[in-house]
Parts: sequence; C-alpha cells; structure tokens
Amino acid sequence: MRLFSIGLSLVSLCLTACSETPAAAQSVPPPPVQVGQRGDGAPYEILGSEVWDVPDPVSGRLYQVFVQLPPSYGSDPDRHYPVLYVTDADYAFPIIRQIARRVNLNDPMVVEFILVGLSYAVGEGGARSRARDYTPVRINDRTGGGEAYQTYLKTQVLPFIEGRFSADPERRIFMGHSYGGLLGAQILFSEPELFDGYLLGSPSFWFADQVMFQREADYARTHADLPARIYMYIGEYEVPGVERRRNIYDMVGDNARFAARLQSRNYQSLSLSHEILNDEDHLTVAPRGITKGLLALLPAS
Repeated sequence: MRLFSIGLSLVSLCLTACSETPAAAQSVPPPPVQVGQRGDGAPYEILGSEVWDVPDPVSGRLYQVFVQLPPSYGSDPDRHYPVLYVTDADYAFPIIRQIARRVNLNDPMVVEFILVGLSYAVGEGGARSRARDYTPVRINDRTGGGEAYQTYLKTQVLPFIEGRFSADPERRIFMGHSYGGLLGAQILFSEPELFDGYLLGSPSFWFADQVMFQREADYARTHADLPARIYMYIGEYEVPGVERRRNIYDMVGDNARFAARLQSRNYQSLSLSHEILNDEDHLTVAPRGITKGLLALLPAS
C-alpha cells in the first residue's frame, strides 16, 4: 500500500537563529510537524490514498488505480459504500477528493463513497493512453480501444475493488470528461447495467462523425428500457468561434441533441438531467460539473 504522490514539492522554510539568542530560548523544542508536512523537498502526498497495480492480462499493459476511502470507512464492518470510478485520474482524482470533502463540511450534501481513479497505462503519456482506451472505433492507429478497455474494467478493475474493499456493487458510478464521457456513453449503450449512474462531462460526441448517435439509435431499436441515472454537463463556451476558447465543435448542440434523443425514447428506468454551465469552456468546466454531478447522483438524502 503506497501513498499517491501528485508531484508537488513542499518548500521548507529555514529559520536561522541569531547568535544573540539566549541559551534558554535555544533549548525550546521546535513546533511539531503537522500531518501531511514532510519538508526537505519531499513530494506532497494525498494522505489516506492508495495506489494499486491492476494489470490487463489481455493487452499486457499495466494500469494503476488510485483509491480514496471515505472518513467513516472501517467504523461499521457491515456497511458497503457506493463507488465512483473516474477516468483521467491524474487530473480528476485529487479534484474529486477535495470536492467530496468540502461539500460535506457543514452538513452532509453527498453520501460517503469510495473514490477510484482510473489512471493511464504505465509508461505511456496521457494523450496516447486515453485516445486509445476511451474511443469506441478506430479512425487511425491511435484510437479504437474502448471496447477492450471496457472489458478490462469489467473483468479486472471492478472485481479487484469489490473483492478488496467494502464496495456496493449495486451502486457504481462512472465519471468521465471529454473522451472519458465518450467512453461512458459507449458503456451506457452496450452494458448499461455495469454502472448504476453515469456522470458524463463534455462528452466528445463529435468523434468519428458522431458515431455515438448511431450507437444510441441501434440501442433504441433493440431495447425497450435503459436502466440508468445520468447527469450530463457542458460548458457554455464549448462552441466554435468563442474568442480564446479554441473550440471547433458545437459540443453544446451535440449535448442538447443527445439528451433530447434519450428523453424522446420514454425509457421507464432512465433518469436524465443535463445542464449548460455558464461562463465555462472545455478546460474550465470540470470542477463545477463534477460538483453538480455528485449532488445529483450521490445525494446524502
């Protein structure tokens, strides 16, 4: 069990005692080091977090999962917690950890949950790993591994988490942003029961000539219901032409059309909410969307 390091160095403050300091003052012990402070250039660590190797036996790639247990974990041996699985863990894991803590500071707003970060393949950069693992079809030699990665999640990650921790298999939440949201939609239309809830942030529905709209239509032709709770968010500025926002796709329009399609099916077991978050773009919207998604899918009440 190892602590998860996010690579931020602490700067130690060197206090130099002057030569005129009385001997009595010199004998006073230094103040105790606060929990989490290591100093001397050691990396900052997220206390209480864990990193586990969970290899994929099919591809031979090594992946790691980051785990954060809730504050009450272990106090009741019979309690099982919902689990939030989030893609792009290098970015999203520390943010979600802090959001979940802060929204509950005054009164419980979000139910306690186990947070699991899905990291990239060891030895690969994030761009390469996510372009392969989070996309549903092959458009070049770097994409199209979404189905294989979904199988890895189902056969390796979920059993690992539920075999080691007090996790409730009936309350799994999937969260992904951008390509991660696209992966969530892929799972939704192939194995919707794999997760109880889906937090889809700024999903890249433009990918492969909007192939996910075809996946939605294919699902609707062969299914009378869609058992899932979905919260979707998109930033107001995720449209072409907004100065300095650098978006070339109408992701706001895609998001609205996707939600309208699902609502038109009248699935009895589907719960869907979606929002356009003002004054946000593709790179700024995630923390706010995550907060609202947690309140929607994991409310304390």
